[in-house]
Amino acid sequence: MYRRAWTLLVVNAAVMGVWAAITAWSVGRPLIDPDGSFLGPAWVRLPILCVGALVLDLVPRALWISRGRPTRWPEIVRDRWRTHWTRERVTLVLLGIACFYVIYVCYRNLKSFLPLVSDRTYDRELHALDRMLFFGHYPSSLLHDILGTSVTAHFLSTFYLLFIPMVAIMVTVWVVWSRNLSYGWWFVTSQGIAWTLGTISYYALPTIGPGLEYVSLYQSLAHTGTSDLIDSLVNARQYVRWGDGRAQTVAGFASLHTGIALLWALMVQFTVQSRIVRVAFWINFGLIVVATIYFGWHYVADDIAGVAIALVSFYVGGIASGQKFDRHGLASHPTTTTSKVPVDS
Repeated sequence: MYRRAWTLLVVNAAVMGVWAAITAWSVGRPLIDPDGSFLGPAWVRLPILCVGALVLDLVPRALWISRGRPTRWPEIVRDRWRTHWTRERVTLVLLGIACFYVIYVCYRNLKSFLPLVSDRTYDRELHALDRMLFFGHYPSSLLHDILGTSVTAHFLSTFYLLFIPMVAIMVTVWVVWSRNLSYGWWFVTSQGIAWTLGTISYYALPTIGPGLEYVSLYQSLAHTGTSDLIDSLVNARQYVRWGDGRAQTVAGFASLHTGIALLWALMVQFTVQSRIVRVAFWINFGLIVVATIYFGWHYVADDIAGVAIALVSFYVGGIASGQKFDRHGLASHPTTTTSKVPVDS
């Protein structure tokens, strides 16, 4: 039923895998699991994530509905398994998580190899473009003057650092709990496309970002968790370039923080009914965009490119998963249906 979506997802993962393998061979570095220290290697972690998603869905639900009466647990679990954990749902969870993980790991490796592939960066050009767009001013300096450099720094840093754990959480939420299966395929397929397009953009226009290239513009900011993260990224990049470092994650164009945050907001806007949730994700997107400029993670062009990546990924993933856009693009509905499952997420 969702052949186009899962085919696109699998092909995407395969292409990223081949690209990463060829690049690793060309630079003489091994492919690594960047997060391998967490819950062990991938062949251990992937089953844990899938089983964990299953347990997280069944156990709290059984406890809540049974009101703590153990005798009702088997009945509740069987009913949930029959109505929710269909073969199509299991396929979505297993294939979605596995393919997304492959794409993300390849993304991390390819990003790490970038300074070994080319020393050329375009920071000077994008920095000049920023000044031109803001009539001779630096956009980050304008934000520092308007928002301040202390309380705002801590506030924006909190939102920015939440992004990394949210990446895996959001994929899990959509593949496990989307009440229409097409929405789960839409989300995970779009995510895969976005991370792949982001990787392509890194190689097409490599930068390291204003915060690392023009450090003096950001020295007035209060020390935050983001400050520590920037220091660690700089050290990791130097170890990879000149030492025996295993991985680095510095690459500026395009801003995938902006792209992925917008993709989340769009998915929520089109598939979630709660107005409060919708507003929360649009606010999160806005804060992420501001933070990318405020802390010097990205140039304005990086954010614009991130928006473009999100829009392309959202639309292509929607078409692949059977969505039909209407009301001038402000809503969608699946052209495919799911049995025994409500269509609204």
